[in-house]
Amino acid sequence: MKVLIEFHEKRILDANRRGSLVALRRAGAYLRQVARHMVSKSPKASDPGSPPHTRHGLLKRSILFGVDNQAMTVVIGPAASMVGTSMQAHEFGGRYRKQDYPKRPLMGPTLEASASKLPQFWEDSLKQ
Repeated sequence: MKVLIEFHEKRILDANRRGSLVALRRAGAYLRQVARHMVSKSPKASDPGSPPHTRHGLLKRSILFGVDNQAMTVVIGPAASMVGTSMQAHEFGGRYRKQDYPKRPLMGPTLEASASKLPQFWEDSLKQ
């Protein structure tokens, strides 16, 4: 009996890369959705330590994600082109337009709340 084993390293690495990119996109979309659900519409400011409120829904719409295919990374958060740098003052606390803002983190708690679910996106990402 003769056995011939062929090992296609490039095919395996390519399949792994494709699966990881799909998993990154799904994880980014999931985290974006969780962050959007954490923001509620209200004309009043949220309590310090809780996620910020949005008056007209701009903050919810500004939460985007993007995948860098080369670096194999995903970035999720409010787009500065839509809400400016105001979210930095909310997330970490600080000054914005001559006013002091207490910490009202959004993305940190989103990641903490979703951390246990993230490995599921990579489950079965490498298939034949």
